[in-house]
Parts: sequence; structure tokens; C-alpha cells
Amino acid sequence: MSAFETVQVDLDERTYDIRVGPGLIANAGEAMSDLVRARQVIVITDRFVAKHWLTPLLASLDRAGLRHHEIVLPAGEQTKNFANLEAVLNEMLAVGIERGTAVVALGGGVIGDLAGFAAATALRGLDFIQIPTTLLSQVDSSVGGKTAINTTAGKNLVGAFHQPRLVLADTDTLATLPKRELLAGYGEVVKYGFIRDATFFEGLEAEGQAVIDGDEAARRHAVVESCRIKAQVVGADERERGERALLNFGHTFGHAYEAEAGYDGSLLHGEAVAVGMMKAFELSRRLGHCAGQDVERARQHMSAIGLPVSAGDIAAVSIRPEILLGHMSKDKKVELGKVKFILARGIGDAFVIDQAPPDDVLAVLREPVLAKVGPVEIG
Repeated sequence: MSAFETVQVDLDERTYDIRVGPGLIANAGEAMSDLVRARQVIVITDRFVAKHWLTPLLASLDRAGLRHHEIVLPAGEQTKNFANLEAVLNEMLAVGIERGTAVVALGGGVIGDLAGFAAATALRGLDFIQIPTTLLSQVDSSVGGKTAINTTAGKNLVGAFHQPRLVLADTDTLATLPKRELLAGYGEVVKYGFIRDATFFEGLEAEGQAVIDGDEAARRHAVVESCRIKAQVVGADERERGERALLNFGHTFGHAYEAEAGYDGSLLHGEAVAVGMMKAFELSRRLGHCAGQDVERARQHMSAIGLPVSAGDIAAVSIRPEILLGHMSKDKKVELGKVKFILARGIGDAFVIDQAPPDDVLAVLREPVLAKVGPVEIG
């Protein structure tokens, strides 16, 4: 097996590579050296990730002759806010960045989103390199150029499209993750099978547990195939004017659960999306689009892996369906006052509808929710 595999995101002059494999952080300086015009790097990470991966990354930058400054933030979804964005930008400007400076995001989706948005806005746009350290960020948030922060109104409502120049998905980082975080990332992996590739889903039915259990080949294949599917979608629809909306399968429901939980660490994004995907399947069946056997097949696989499949399985505050529907009305996909939903005709065949009958949405939301559990540390 080669040192890494490469998936390309084809965006004409902004085309970039996603490299997937072990040992990429230890050699990151060499990989990014030709991309850093000012020979200066701003590394943005969080405290948990820094304990494991900041030292080898800085050593690789030193070997490549790249000057660097590190900004270490608290971990968790609550970090992705205006206050931390302002602090990051002020520190970058105080260091003395130039237009040729590159911003490197070392961490999960929170760090990637915030660092990417800082890169998009500092000096009207700096080059940006993603080094995702969680399964979820390797297969989803690090690819495609979406950057954002959360606000009191909802998740990811302030941001920019800003594509990275390079993505280094070091599969060694997955060994430092707690099982709950791996499972949350797997929710985004299985999403690609649900929306676009039934054959990929069939493979996950056979090999999904190996991904969670730490099999290197299974993990690499899951990341590569997920990135391949996302790269195809992004290459065809970078700004989400059509097909890219399919990547939000389960997210309209999931973001509503996250908003109600308050982004306090008690509910992980991938957990919310897992429940959201089942809600999307259930709504699809209720509206006559999807056969019941496909809905149950999806439920059986996610449940067997250990993902939550109903609101009663997730860690969130007790909520009423009407409140969730209110959160959905603030979703980014709302157009002309209508909440778009991504539904499924079956496994591997997702589509978008402009609006669903509110009574049907409420019907699939009506079930109890358990009390909170504690936040998860992500290393």
C-alpha cells in the first residue's frame, strides 16, 4: 500500500488535492512548502489536538524552512463564534501576516470552519490548508470550501466559500479519537452511501465495523471514497445552487437538534445528523417517496454500528416538535420562506424538495428525548 492516496477536487484554476493516509502530519511541511508564498504559516488548532499533533507538525514546518505562529483555542462547538474569530484575526494581524501567508487548520470541523473563515477574511483572503484530525472533518468539513461560525440565530449562518489549497487527511489521527467521536464521523461516511452510492453503502454494511474498530485499510477506504463522492459533487456545484444540497441530507433536522442543545458538547454534530438522516428517511416514507425496507435497512445498519437512530437516543434537552420546526425555519436552505428538505427515493438516491407539509414534519419529530450527557474531549 502506498504512503497515501490522492483525490482531486476539480475547480479549474482552484483545483486541489486531498491526500489520505498515515504519516501526513510528520511530512506536512514538505507537502505544503511550494504553496506558501511568503514562507510564513499561521497554525490554528485547539488544546486537545495540540497535545497530540502540534509538535510533529511544527517540526515538519521547521524542516521545510517555514516560519510559523500558533494560535491554540479551546475545543468544542462553542469555540466557533464571533469572539474567537475576532481574537484569531487580531492575533494574526499582530504577528504581521502578508498576502502570501498561509493559514493551516489543524483539528476537527470546528477549527477548520473558524480557521477557514479567518483565512477568507484576513487581508481579503489568504491561502488555506486543511489538516483534519477527526473522521468527520476528514470526510466532510475539510473538503469543499465551506467556512463559517455559529450565531445565536443558528449554526453556520455567517461564513464564506473559501477553498483550501491542500487537504492532508492523516489517518493516524483517528487512533487518538474516542469511540463516540469516531461514530459521529461515521454518520457522515454513511451519508454518502445514502445520497449517491448504494454500492458504497453495501460495502459499509460489510466493513463499517472495521472502520470503527481501527482497521487501517478499511478506514482509508472509507475516507477516500467519501472524499471522492464529495469532490464530484463540489466540482459540479461549488456554491450549492443545485446538486450540492444533497450533502445536507439529514442536516435540516440535525441542525435543529444541535441548536436546541446549545452547542455545549452534549450532542455531537454527527450524532445529530445520524438522527436527522433517519428523520429524513421517515419523512420520505411518509410522503410516499421511499420504500419501507430501505428505511429499515438504513436504521438497522446505523443502529448496529452504534449510531443514534431516534431522538430518544441522543443527548439533548427535552424539546417540543414545534420548537424544532422553529429552528428549521432559520436554516440556511430556507428560500422564499420555505424550508428545503433533502429526501430519499431509496438508498443511494437522494433528492431535494422545496417544502414539506408541516404536519408531516411534526409527525416524524414527535418522540421523547433523553437527558444530557457530558461533553466529549476530542484528541
